[in-house]
Amino acid sequence: MSFEDFKQNTTRAVVSKAIDGVLGYVNKDREDALLKLTDISEKLMGDKFDKKVFDGARNLIKNPEAKYMQYAYRILDEIDPNMIKMHVLNLGYQAGFYGFSKTTEFQKEHGYRIPWLILMDPTSACNRQCTGCWAAEYGHKMSLTYEDLDSIVTQGEELGIYFYMMTGGEPLLRKADIEKLAEKHRKCMFYAFTNGTLIDQEFCDDMKRLGNISLALSVEGFEEQNDARRGEGSFETTIRVMDLLKENHLLFGTSICYTSKNYKTVTSDEYFDYLIEHGVWYTWYFHYMPVGNEASTELLLTPEQREYMYHRVREIRSMDGGKPIFTIDFQNDGEFVGGCVAGGRFYCHINANGDVEPCVFAHYSSANIRDQSLLECLSQSLFKLYQEGQPFNKNHLQPCPILENPGTLTKMVEDSGAKSTDLQSPESAEHLCAKCVDYASCWEKTAEKLMTENPKHKNC
Repeated sequence: MSFEDFKQNTTRAVVSKAIDGVLGYVNKDREDALLKLTDISEKLMGDKFDKKVFDGARNLIKNPEAKYMQYAYRILDEIDPNMIKMHVLNLGYQAGFYGFSKTTEFQKEHGYRIPWLILMDPTSACNRQCTGCWAAEYGHKMSLTYEDLDSIVTQGEELGIYFYMMTGGEPLLRKADIEKLAEKHRKCMFYAFTNGTLIDQEFCDDMKRLGNISLALSVEGFEEQNDARRGEGSFETTIRVMDLLKENHLLFGTSICYTSKNYKTVTSDEYFDYLIEHGVWYTWYFHYMPVGNEASTELLLTPEQREYMYHRVREIRSMDGGKPIFTIDFQNDGEFVGGCVAGGRFYCHINANGDVEPCVFAHYSSANIRDQSLLECLSQSLFKLYQEGQPFNKNHLQPCPILENPGTLTKMVEDSGAKSTDLQSPESAEHLCAKCVDYASCWEKTAEKLMTENPKHKNC
């Protein structure tokens, strides 16, 4: 064991003990334990984060009636302790601190980024075919072997990557292999975007035992709207699975694709109250993307509809008011992360054929994990062009090289020599971006208005 490994393991053990202290106390004692955990975190990580981060955490902890402290206390009271501990250790310390520090140092040395997380597809197979789902374009015949998946994670750990999300297809068609990965790679966190149909009590028991697997259930509204995209009976099945996860004290969320047809429903008070009632703790919002040769543009939002989403999501997650649930809107939250996060800047995608792509919506690559090392794949020309071009727009409410800056992806693909990775129906970058020209032109004025109205976020 190297000195660096020894130091990292020792630090992890200290954090682990502090977490045990928090989990072992209630009420006033819990507040004290949380403050001690914050003090320990500052001592260990203070050179990597602004002091205001730790002072802000202390102020929040000292205000137990605050919305997000109530949220945190609910998690401590209602979620399985092992799952809490593994989330804090693996997602908080291992990925958020140690891993991010390691990838940042790599960038300083080599001049390009190593992603904070990898999204990968264990299989392209799925038991559903939802309208507007990019995965449907891949077909159902590709899969990464367990050896492929294990190699990706093993190589990733060496580079400082400890966070792995999985989609597909339906990733839980490979749940035995996902459990095997979680068992072997105990310092990593694994998230799966799933339709929920394959979740049973046995899998819930395994999730509690392992602690480092979490799920986001795909749902698109109430029964009528959801089943229109996902098939008859889908909503009923999803709610039944939510109740099972809640009964087992598991931390889970939802993955929601918002469109011109459902955007108000999936952000309504009624909808959030319903999700929270059934045990949902967080929601990932994804803007509909017209990926695939046959993808419709009718589901793209108007500027007015997207502006509504901009304000509504911020209202929901505000420190005061809103709802006791955490929400992220990847398209409209670009102002908080400096624009586009793809191309290895913070994340990348590996499809079920092993192609390493800049984004789950950008199916182009010149590198395959079966032919090259992970590091070689991450250094491909397309990724370097992504990073050189980021941010793709000075207004971070226009972050994407496809949706808001069409033509940018086209040029990067052309200059890098990358090819379409869709083996079923290859779509040129020109064809994909052409579908977004009108959308981008219409949204530009609204995006500028929003930045003018919120100058503190401009160019952040």
